[in-house]
This record gives sequence, structure tokens and C-alpha cells, in this order.
Amino acid sequence: MGEKKILNAKEIDIILHRLACQLIENHNDFSETVLIGIQPRGTYLLDRILEILKKENNIENIEIGQLDITFYRDDFRRRDEPLQANTTTINTILENKRVVFIDDVLYTGRSIRAALTAIESYGRPADIELLVLIDRRFSRNLPIQPTYLGKQVDAVNNEKVLVEWHSDNSKNTISLIQKNN
Repeated sequence: MGEKKILNAKEIDIILHRLACQLIENHNDFSETVLIGIQPRGTYLLDRILEILKKENNIENIEIGQLDITFYRDDFRRRDEPLQANTTTINTILENKRVVFIDDVLYTGRSIRAALTAIESYGRPADIELLVLIDRRFSRNLPIQPTYLGKQVDAVNNEKVLVEWHSDNSKNTISLIQKNN
């Protein structure tokens, strides 16, 4: 397998700060907003953005949640091995709130479609936006586009985007990996 580094830790940090600023521009004090990380990998991105919003921008009382979409996926019963379920934690009513889904990589759009179905159980949001760190262009199966975008990557089907989060943020990386057939 070949590997090409797309973003290093410093570049990721710059993107995270830009995304946080864009959220502040559109959501002000976040009083009507709920940030929801899509399990499992979107929750890591949610944690990083939340840290920037709270520590560096002094925004408190941000409502957050974690959404597990495992049983809402259209490929749930088509896999050889069962999917590992995560937990959903949404401790607020979403009725008339502005919801921002957060995920690391937007690929086919099917995970976001599953999230749209899953979120119906928690009320009817006023609107739903999508924040992604990486958008794999040319891979979409559904007409889903991000509202907030870190970086677009041109990846073909035999390539995988690997986002690596480390407790030491200086070691975070995003790579494009060539899969062997």
C-alpha cells in the first residue's frame, strides 16, 4: 500500500480554527444550536472543535450530542461481519433547533443519509447543516454537500482517506492510502 500525506498537524489545526470561526459566524452564541458528532469518528472532530470554541473563543453552554447511525445504514445487513454499534447521547430536544452534523470524511453520503433518518427520533430541527474535515469529491452516491468544509480531496475508489487523531495534537495526520486489489 502506498501512502501520501494530505495534511500535517499544523495544517489540520489551521483548518479546525477556520471551521470553528465559520460556526461562530453562523451561530453566534450557539443558544439555538446543537453540535452532533456522528459516531465514531465524527465525535473526535467534535471534541477538537468544541475545545477551540470553549477555550479560545470563550463560548460556553454549547449543546452537543453523539449520534450512532449503525442500525440506520442501508448496508447494515449486507456485511459479512456485523457492524460494531456505538452509543447515541442526545440530552436535548432538537425541535426547532439548528443542528450541525459533524463527521471526519464525507465519502458516498450514505452515512449522512442514515444520520438524517436517525435524527428524526429526537424532534424536528429548524435546519440541519453538515461540517466535514475531508470531502472526497467524485465519490458521492447521494446529492449531499457539506455546509462547512475543511478540505476537498480527489480520491478514486481504490484509495482511502485515513484521519489519525492522537492525544498529542502535534501528531495528527490525514493521509491518502492506496489499497491493493
